[in-house]
Amino acid sequence: MGYQIDFLSVGESNGDAICIRHGDAFSGYTMYVVDGGYGPTGQKIIDHINAYYGAPKFIDHVVLSHADNDHVAGLIKVVEHYDVGTVWMNRPWRFSAEIIGAFHGNFTVDGLTKAIRDAYPLLVQLEDLANKKGIPIRDAFTYTQIGAFTVLAPTRQRYLELIPKFDRTPTSYVTPVKGFLAKIGEAVKQLAHFFETWGSEALEENPSPTSASNESCLVQIADFNGRTALLTADAGPDALHRAADAAYAIGMLAPPTFVQVPHHGSRRNVTPSVLDRWLGTVLPEGSTPRGTAFCCVGANKPDYPRRRVSNAYLRRGYPVFKTDNSWICHYSEMGGRSGMQPIAPLPFYSNYSE
Repeated sequence: MGYQIDFLSVGESNGDAICIRHGDAFSGYTMYVVDGGYGPTGQKIIDHINAYYGAPKFIDHVVLSHADNDHVAGLIKVVEHYDVGTVWMNRPWRFSAEIIGAFHGNFTVDGLTKAIRDAYPLLVQLEDLANKKGIPIRDAFTYTQIGAFTVLAPTRQRYLELIPKFDRTPTSYVTPVKGFLAKIGEAVKQLAHFFETWGSEALEENPSPTSASNESCLVQIADFNGRTALLTADAGPDALHRAADAAYAIGMLAPPTFVQVPHHGSRRNVTPSVLDRWLGTVLPEGSTPRGTAFCCVGANKPDYPRRRVSNAYLRRGYPVFKTDNSWICHYSEMGGRSGMQPIAPLPFYSNYSE
C-alpha cells in the first residue's frame, strides 16, 4: 500500500500539522489531517492538500492529538472547508461526572462541565462546527481504529486520571501546583553545556516531567504492508511506555519505518529506555539506518529538536529531519511530487549548550 506523510511548517513557533494519504488512483485514497497547528496553519493545510493531493472535497479523518492550541486551532478552518468523515478528539468536559470526585466540593457536574468548556474555547468551537455540519465526533482511546491507524494511548481510564492534572482544568485535590516546579527545573537546565560521543548519552532517564496534557496525547501506529508509521504528537515518557505495552499486546512493538519525534524534540518527552523499546538499542556508529524520524519545528526555534534528543535518535538508527520553514515528506510506493528536493538530516552534535 502506497502512502505519503507530510509534516507542514506551522510558522515561527513550534506546533504540529500533518497530512497523510494512502491508497492509489484506481481504488482511491484515504486521507487524514492530524493536528492543525495555529489558526493561519489551517489555510496552509488546505493549500497543501489542493496542490499535492488533487484538491479533494472530502477528508476521511480529522484527528486531534490533544487540546493544546498549537494543535487544535488550524483544524477549525480545515473542518469548515471540507466535508469530513469523522472528527476524532477527546473532550475533557464529557467526563465531568466521572472525575468530579477529584475536585473541590463547590462544583456540581454541570458547573464542572461549564468550567472545563470555558477553559477550552477553541476545542468547543471545533466541536460546535462539527456538530453544525453533522460530522460525527468520536473519542479515541487505546485500540480505537482510525482508518489504517491504531490508537495505542491513552486508555480511557488513563485519560480520566490525567484530566484533573491539566493546566486548564480547575484546581483539584490532585494538583495543588500545576507544572511550576517542572518549569523552574527546565529554566535552570538551559545553561548547561554538554559533550557527547557516540557511546556517551546525555539524554536523561528521569527528566523533569512533561505536562499532563502532553501525556494525554494520542499515540498512533499504522502498518502499510509491512512499513510502519508511529505518530507521537507531544506524548511524554509515560504515554510512550504505555503505548509500547499496548503495541506489544497486539504484536506491533517493533522498530517502525517512520516515527515522529514527540513535542518538537523536547528533552522531557523521551528517555533512553523509551527509545530502546520503540526504536531498538544503540547501533554501532556508521550502521545502516533502521528508519526515518520527522520533527515539527518552528522557523524561529533553532534550539529544537534538542541536540541530545536528535543524537539519541541517530544512535538508534533514525536520522532526524525537521520542518523549519518548509514542509517535508516521507513516502513509499507513491513517488515524489513536482518541486521536491532531498534534504539532509541533522548531524551528530558533540558539543552544545542547552
